[in-house]
Amino acid sequence: MKKALIICAAGMSSSLIAKKTTKYFEEQGMDIELDAISTSQGNKTIEKDEFDLYLVSPQAKMYFDSLKKVADKKDKPIINIPPQAYVPIPMGIEKMAKLVEDNI
Repeated sequence: MKKALIICAAGMSSSLIAKKTTKYFEEQGMDIELDAISTSQGNKTIEKDEFDLYLVSPQAKMYFDSLKKVADKKDKPIINIPPQAYVPIPMGIEKMAKLVEDNI
């Protein structure tokens, strides 16, 4: 099982997107799980090294550089989520799934 984590400003919208994308992966027969947290938990969570990929939401991109420093120490990929992959509609979920697949 591969695990990816969305780091978001508050974690509300990203939780919905994470659930929908995980469901999409299940429907595709893929063993990838997506979760979400707020930026206040970001650095500590990356330091725990429990995820294979970290994604930073559009509204939290100002924290990307500080989060990347921690991810780099753990040798884990971290990427910014483009706005078009951050919409909880089928097209957005497919773009999010592709983003995760391409980077995990």
